[in-house]
Amino acid sequence: MQIKHLTLAATLLACSVVAHARDTTLHIPLADVLAMPEAKGKLDPDFKFFLAGQATPKVVKRFSEGVSNPKTNGVGKTDEFGCKWAALSALINLQNSAKREGANAVVDIVSYYKKVEYKNATNFECHAGAIIIGVALKGTYAQVE
Repeated sequence: MQIKHLTLAATLLACSVVAHARDTTLHIPLADVLAMPEAKGKLDPDFKFFLAGQATPKVVKRFSEGVSNPKTNGVGKTDEFGCKWAALSALINLQNSAKREGANAVVDIVSYYKKVEYKNATNFECHAGAIIIGVALKGTYAQVE
């Protein structure tokens, strides 16, 4: 009888931990990601990124939209570093897809976590859990002057 009670208690405890999983929302300047030493070697310096609402050079041509939704392991990383790392991965993915279409920029970038847009001219949104950190970015591939 006592074993049944212990099993029930353990099951309820496990369920409550899952139900209260951490999902911390952070808003981080995109400029901080672009300034990372890792970004210098992975992003083309001639390729540009512009958040929605941010001033952009004249757009000569618009191509398709793209979405990138990378995750990173948050174990042993601060939420902020994990968010920047995931955002860098998203920018690399968007850059590579845009270049295949002949674009030299991604414009009108918004955060797109769980398909909910967050628009800000300087910051992107990131979600950090106990183990996984994720960023979702959506933007339009474009040719700018």
